[in-house]
Amino acid sequence: MLYFIARRVLLMIPTLFIISALVYFIIDLPPGDCVTSQIEELLARGDPDAHQRAEELRQLYGLNLPLWHRYLDWVAGIFRWDFGLSCQDTVPVADLISERMMLTIIMETCTIIFIWVVSFVIGVYAATHQYKWGDYVASFIGFIGLSIPNFLLALVLLYVGKVYFGLSIGGLMDPEYIDKPLSWGKIVSVMQHLIIPVVVIGMSGTAGMIRRLRANLLDELQKQYVVTGRAKGLPPMRLLVKYPLRHAINPFVADIGGLLPDVISGSVIVSVVLSLPTTGPMLLSALKTQDVNLAATFLLFVAVLTVIGMLISDLALAALDPRIRFGASSEK
Repeated sequence: MLYFIARRVLLMIPTLFIISALVYFIIDLPPGDCVTSQIEELLARGDPDAHQRAEELRQLYGLNLPLWHRYLDWVAGIFRWDFGLSCQDTVPVADLISERMMLTIIMETCTIIFIWVVSFVIGVYAATHQYKWGDYVASFIGFIGLSIPNFLLALVLLYVGKVYFGLSIGGLMDPEYIDKPLSWGKIVSVMQHLIIPVVVIGMSGTAGMIRRLRANLLDELQKQYVVTGRAKGLPPMRLLVKYPLRHAINPFVADIGGLLPDVISGSVIVSVVLSLPTTGPMLLSALKTQDVNLAATFLLFVAVLTVIGMLISDLALAALDPRIRFGASSEK
């Protein structure tokens, strides 16, 4: 088992280096750079020193250096928590992302927990009550969640909340707590405002997990060992938990790694719609302006979460399924 964990951890390192290189080089592929748009604005105003200002900015951001040189400087700075300068207000990337990163981690963690808990309960109930009203309701929720984009659901909730209830559900905290130090009131405000974003972002993931768990569990419930257990008089709950659910839950656990990038990518547009102070709006702006350092840092953060999610998924599967543990031991 220790060999299994060590091998997975060691594989994370080259994976992250390859992802970081691809991200950094792809963001820089379009013509121009982050200074181009700023210079165009200066030229539109008739500034005679626009071109001189452009050269100064390119030297400041290191854009006059070769791309590979900038990438190596950026990677070396990661180990010092220095991600370079952002073209937005010429401030260090680490200062820009610190608070937004924490709020993003809190929101994504709550979303993952919501998806897991809700989809597990509804999926098991729908499979054990096939063709009952609860199964039809679960199927309806699944179809709605899979067919409606997250940002459209956010717009609908914004409209319904404002027109019918007089509520403003945008933002991640009350206005009086913005830019204020952490306090109990701020924590309570964040938790209250998290409900709508978590439901909106987690809707599609929850719907997909419900459908997969229901299908896997229904398949297991039709197998011969379940019929034998019933014939021997095993209590229904014990039979369900001990045998078919243990088999059906493997794909459910394996989806942890895939959930993280889906949730993070789905939250970008939702954060813009709901005016959430997370990394989503800033990432979108960084990609538009070709702010390579800022965009690459955000995307590397997504890659780290994805790789960690896959590691957690592998470890959870190894803990649940003896076949994986024994396979890992035999490889050693």
